Amino acid sequence: MVIAKAWVLKKHFDGFPKTSDFDLKTIELPNLKDGELLLESVFLSVDPYMRPYSQWQMKEGDIMIGTQVARIVESKNPAFTVGAFVVGNKGWTTHFISDGKDLQHLPSSWPESLPKSLALGTVGMPGLTAYFGLLEVCKMKPGETVLVNAAAGAVGSVVGQLAKIGGCKVVGCAGSDDKVTYLKKLGFDEAFNYKTVKSLDEALRKASPDGYDCFFDNVGGEFASVAINQMKKYGRIAICGAISQYNDSVPQKGPYVQFPMIFKELQMEGFLVSRWNDRRKEGLQALLKWVVEGKVKYHEQVTEGFENMPMAFIGMLKGENLGKAIVKV
Repeated sequence: MVIAKAWVLKKHFDGFPKTSDFDLKTIELPNLKDGELLLESVFLSVDPYMRPYSQWQMKEGDIMIGTQVARIVESKNPAFTVGAFVVGNKGWTTHFISDGKDLQHLPSSWPESLPKSLALGTVGMPGLTAYFGLLEVCKMKPGETVLVNAAAGAVGSVVGQLAKIGGCKVVGCAGSDDKVTYLKKLGFDEAFNYKTVKSLDEALRKASPDGYDCFFDNVGGEFASVAINQMKKYGRIAICGAISQYNDSVPQKGPYVQFPMIFKELQMEGFLVSRWNDRRKEGLQALLKWVVEGKVKYHEQVTEGFENMPMAFIGMLKGENLGKAIVKV
């Protein structure tokens, strides 16, 4: 008999999440049936999407949504061997049972020296979000200028590096001087702290006087309102997230995008990375190759201990993480 620990949503978030919104439960798991396997979470992910998705998709008392790298502890499924590592989507839990249909093996070429937690970040959903957002939504071309906000986060840091690989000039912004220093180390051409500049409009103009061909937006809100007016003609905007608005109790007003959209003939498209599930293998192989070659660098903000899941989640929403926020069980 295995007892799993799980964090459940005790109360829907009102404004910024609080630790009191979560409850730690224990769950007695049944014995395995034929075709099933028992897994133990090793690394768990905390991501911005969990904040709005919890409101839309969860009931109070549900296990908090999320993805993990898990080790197979017991298997009655011939397709999965004990000791292997997989990516699951079973939420904030230490152990779970699966029939294998919702699990994904790590790429077979995964080097032993590479942290398996990267399957939740640079070589996982955030990396794929950057990959397909740039290639399929922004349709970046060599010589263009790419703007990305929340640039030191799990998605933004990969966006900037992939844009450089693609021959683009890259401008990134982040919320601390340390993060700006990190962006420069990653090869961003220009980077600034949006919290300390006197004028966001002036900072964007200084970073790229000619404007921007592509804008990869993770933030929304005021930043997007300012940036859209600095797009070049025929510019493309990929709407990936809106973290500046996730914790608002009262919706923000605006922006009014019609004039720049019309007169600059811009394209703006929202997307979910799941649209390219049929090309997941392609994306992961490309990302893994670039990481192994050293062309894409990564940083993980690792919180130790399953009991600290809520704290890690709240810290990530506050922007305390550099790169991908991970919890090591």
